Amino acid sequence: MKPYKLFISLFAALSLTSCNDFIDVPPTGVVDGELAYSQPEKMVNAAYASLGDCWYTYPFNLWPYGDLGSDDCLKGGGGTTDTGYHPMEIWSTLTSTPGELDELWYRLYCNISRCNRALVALEDYGVEKLGDEIANRRTAEVHFLRGHSYFKLLTMFRQIPWIGVPQFRDNLQEQTPNDEFTYDQLWEKVIGEFEMAYNGLPEDNPDGGGRANKVAAAAYLAKCYLTIAWGDGYEATDGVGFIKPEYMRKVIEYTDVVEKSRYGYLEDFGDIFLPEYKNSKESVFAVQTSQYTEDNTRFGRANWSNMLNGCWGFWSCGWDFHKPSQNLVNAYKTKDGLPMFDEYDKTNAYPVMGDVNSQKWDPRLFHTVGMPTFPYKYEAEYMMTTENSRTPNTYGFYTSLKDVPQRSQGETFEGSWQAFAMNDYVFRYTDVMLMRAEALIELDRLEEARTIINDIRQRAADSIDKHIAYAKDFCEISLYPSSAFADKDHARQCLRWERRLEMAMESSRYFDLRRWGIASEVLNAYFVKEKNSSYDGVTYGQYYEDAHYTAGKNEFYPVPYNQLYYVPGLYKQNKGYN
Repeated sequence: MKPYKLFISLFAALSLTSCNDFIDVPPTGVVDGELAYSQPEKMVNAAYASLGDCWYTYPFNLWPYGDLGSDDCLKGGGGTTDTGYHPMEIWSTLTSTPGELDELWYRLYCNISRCNRALVALEDYGVEKLGDEIANRRTAEVHFLRGHSYFKLLTMFRQIPWIGVPQFRDNLQEQTPNDEFTYDQLWEKVIGEFEMAYNGLPEDNPDGGGRANKVAAAAYLAKCYLTIAWGDGYEATDGVGFIKPEYMRKVIEYTDVVEKSRYGYLEDFGDIFLPEYKNSKESVFAVQTSQYTEDNTRFGRANWSNMLNGCWGFWSCGWDFHKPSQNLVNAYKTKDGLPMFDEYDKTNAYPVMGDVNSQKWDPRLFHTVGMPTFPYKYEAEYMMTTENSRTPNTYGFYTSLKDVPQRSQGETFEGSWQAFAMNDYVFRYTDVMLMRAEALIELDRLEEARTIINDIRQRAADSIDKHIAYAKDFCEISLYPSSAFADKDHARQCLRWERRLEMAMESSRYFDLRRWGIASEVLNAYFVKEKNSSYDGVTYGQYYEDAHYTAGKNEFYPVPYNQLYYVPGLYKQNKGYN
């Protein structure tokens, strides 16, 4: 399968009384190419629309890779053969053949194709149709969108072909290899996309509507530089010993822009994941969704990436995927209000309504993980029980809360799939500030990092009464004293813990572990412990007996089999995979 295809429907001429008698029938459902390119605004809109052209087999938020591939999450569903995602959670059986990998690759290149078409339209007709100012702004927006898709491809697959406007104009897609550029050169090109966006966009895009702006481009530039600041992505050449301070300084430079912008911490952590707050000051950039009541369509513009992740028994189509791990629940334990770094996973524990004991918890647990005996997404009329798990002997009893609305809001979409009008955050403000704190620590500015992390913890402490008052007696969270940041190693541990607690189930955990060069250490220890998980006497997670993460191979996902053999010899496979 080539990186992208243009599907055109053509009707052959229809024969009537003889082979010489034809009727010319104009094609239906087709826009003439030149007419399309002459409407650059619509071509840009089409590029934006592709951000939400997701599906559970190719979720653009990457939850099966960033969450299932980590210690935060079990796959869930009807069993290990339900979807092709099981290899992503145990790693040892991961090959290039799962169709999900191929679909993700293909669909992201479809997005890039739309961006290239929009750039052609802007080059050929932009100034004429839109004027200099708007044409330049739209061009910057499309570079942001193209950079967004390339960022995901590079994050996932490492060796990717770069298809730009010249390759598109000359129809060279099937002649462009994936080893034309090195990993570092590909990052330079992705950074170049966001630099064009950063230099060409205002801080507030006057056209609104979820469009990219300068601040969102700054957040992406910070993320790019943070990623490559740690090394080349492979564990042997990644981590603390390979840090590039000049790139960490770039992270500070670009997060400065975000910190000084109109964005900020939303006051209550729980509000961040309710639809009515989806474009709050916390949202630096997000893929937009809607309900049918908002846009007068039959189904609305749903988030189809998360359509499997509704809780079993509450939603008519809650397929019970994306299940938080016991290890993640344990990570929320606190002692004197602070994380239990060295002891958190020595014994498994979980809160039970009405059974308050000496074990206390970070309040973000109750916003992130749905648990039996507690209300589902804050609503007392929907109390979770052990019946709200589809395959408890395999995947346990927890459910994800961040990617679903409240059940009282009703069924959003009809049919056999339960999609939700929940925006997908690309960057929220807290995520960017945690990136900033990470860079500050590596630049020996420890006290500044402590201030950021304590601000985030203070917001967590203030996020009890509004939504989770029923869990108040279970919660205890404190700010870090200056002694916790007296040395870089401990400060680094605090930062990494905070990032996990704050960003859990938001698709970033595996990529964080890889960036820090600790994925094999963390994951292989997790597999040993998680396979012995139990809840109320029911054991689960035994399939982790077969799990193993291999450094030097598993850091990146394999180039999909179909891509390798569509044009044999054109693409090279990542090392370690056949």
